[in-house]
Amino acid sequence: MKRIAVYCGSASPADPIFIETAKIVGRTLAERGIGLVYGGGKLGLMGAVANAASAAGGDVIGVIPEALVGSEVANQGCTELHIVPGMHERKRMFTDLSDGFLTIPGGVGTMDELWEAISWAQLGYHQKPVGLLNVAGFYDKLIDFNAQMISTGFIREQHKNILIADEDLDQLLERMETYVPHKTIFAMKAEDL
Repeated sequence: MKRIAVYCGSASPADPIFIETAKIVGRTLAERGIGLVYGGGKLGLMGAVANAASAAGGDVIGVIPEALVGSEVANQGCTELHIVPGMHERKRMFTDLSDGFLTIPGGVGTMDELWEAISWAQLGYHQKPVGLLNVAGFYDKLIDFNAQMISTGFIREQHKNILIADEDLDQLLERMETYVPHKTIFAMKAEDL
């Protein structure tokens, strides 16, 4: 993987583990020679992951909607900063620019990005790995819910391994590197669905 899109929050929660995790992710990607594609902001976990990647000599590509640039939250220190009309274009550019997706803690926007990456993988818009770093049990219930969707049949057997969750960053990145693409819905016939 040459570039990974990192999905994360723009908030700075009180527990320092979240900001520290973002810094570790940014630094680790840079040390592995993997470019960072992210939301282009300078606040919260977004800013922490970007600043850490930059400080470690990594490429940082920000993609931010023009409405947020006007709010003065854009990180002008990115290697590249792409300003796009809206959120749909932002997520499309994340997909086009990256070789995989890594979600760390965040809120509603982060969840939107994660589920869209999974949905697009199921359908066949991409066949890239979708990783979830479960820091301090933050995503335990989401992982349980994903398992429930699998067990009830709302996620097909062919797609149950799209979401790659791990508590250890190095293990997660290794699993993402060795991800074997699945059969997409676009490649299936009606009887397979």
